[in-house]
Amino acid sequence: VYEAVQPVRLTEIESFIDRGSGSDYVIKRLKNANKILTTKVLKTMETYAETQLDKNYDIYFNWSDRTMYCSEYVWKIYKVATDLEIGKLRPLKDFDLSSKTIKRILKEKYGESIPYEEPMISPCDMYNSELLEEIK
Repeated sequence: VYEAVQPVRLTEIESFIDRGSGSDYVIKRLKNANKILTTKVLKTMETYAETQLDKNYDIYFNWSDRTMYCSEYVWKIYKVATDLEIGKLRPLKDFDLSSKTIKRILKEKYGESIPYEEPMISPCDMYNSELLEEIK
């Protein structure tokens, strides 16, 4: 499993699953994967994924390739190789930022310059993408 943790890395699937709650997991794949994910596309996905290995995890959730956060990494792998957007990018301001904890973290990270227009992708938005289907 290619994943953005600290650092971005390739993880054995058993280790990835074992970290989950009760080792529960869901597998989703691209609808029409047999048509879209050609050998060439899969190679492009792998090549891009590998260029991101060993980068630091992005604790600020910035939309750059300098560092990566989890859903950003997977989203960009698909975008680069297929031009598909697995989940809709939304600006930071569209997320629920009302809790005291979130407000405190944003202030600690950004001071008064919170990047409300910064594009973001959430794991939930990707999970709910109409482009994916559950297979397990």
